[in-house]
Amino acid sequence: MVHGESFVIPTRGNSDIKNITDQVQKIVSNSKIMEGIVNISAVGSTASISTIEYEPALVEDMQDQLEKFISHTAPTRHGSTWGDENGFSHIRATFMGPSITIPVSDARPILGTWQQIIVIDHDNRPRERRVFVQVIGE
Repeated sequence: MVHGESFVIPTRGNSDIKNITDQVQKIVSNSKIMEGIVNISAVGSTASISTIEYEPALVEDMQDQLEKFISHTAPTRHGSTWGDENGFSHIRATFMGPSITIPVSDARPILGTWQQIIVIDHDNRPRERRVFVQVIGE
């Protein structure tokens, strides 16, 4: 069986990190799938999906490291071509990836005690981010 749903979450941009674990769990529950996998995917080329221990200090550490990895002030050909100055956001999103897949058992994503599912909006402006969740199994 395959079940898919999406949801929209508002973000502030600039590598804003949002905990989406509850939304994903709700979709897994809605699917009635007991055993399988869930794929969580950010729709768009300037956002990423990952996991983290979602607590304020680590969220800030992650944002600091993303800025060191590719600064929002780094000039890019993309920014020069399109004038949107968000080339850095595309690069961050490409390296982090748009999606993750997590096992499902007993109708729940298998996550560690301190592990939450997150969306990271790397763009340079606030957005309404769409996340697509697909559950596959039986």
